[in-house]
Amino acid sequence: MGFFEIVMIAVGLSMDAFAVAVCKGLASVKISLKKILTVGAWFGFFQAFMSGAGYLLGQNFEVYIKRIDHWVAFVLLGIIGFNMIREAFGCDEEANDDMSFKTMLLFSLATSIDALAVGISFAFLPKQDVSVLTAVLLIGAITFLLSCIGFVIGNKFGARYKNRAEIVGGIILILMGTKILLEHLGIL
Repeated sequence: MGFFEIVMIAVGLSMDAFAVAVCKGLASVKISLKKILTVGAWFGFFQAFMSGAGYLLGQNFEVYIKRIDHWVAFVLLGIIGFNMIREAFGCDEEANDDMSFKTMLLFSLATSIDALAVGISFAFLPKQDVSVLTAVLLIGAITFLLSCIGFVIGNKFGARYKNRAEIVGGIILILMGTKILLEHLGIL
């Protein structure tokens, strides 16, 4: 997996955090650099942490499912992608301006569950195909950046982009899972 693919996965994963950041920005009457950086730091850290934790968990299971690892990556990324698309058409959550530790922890965990699953799928890729440290750092950095942008967009423009972001993120993850499967099967 090359740098471009890792960036695309990072962008896809960050769309849930972006959508929540848009809602947080929408609910914030007054934004500040501190609020913007707080939102970005929470989401970026948890996306990176959970993808790394997923990789470590996946390494423990690698020996048991090595023969079907490409299918596992395909299914996990496909499920995550379809769920993101489905959520984009679901009911909107009520936005609130609460930036407390508990609230941000819950939002960060909720938006980073997908990163855990993606991290697990990284463990099943050939070691030369993915630099896990690079992937984890890119996932965290891109999520940080897009969450900061999402917060500002939400404050300035409203929730207009939330659903589109989730749909795009879902499509990217589905395509990446399909690519992994097709490469392993020798089709690409």
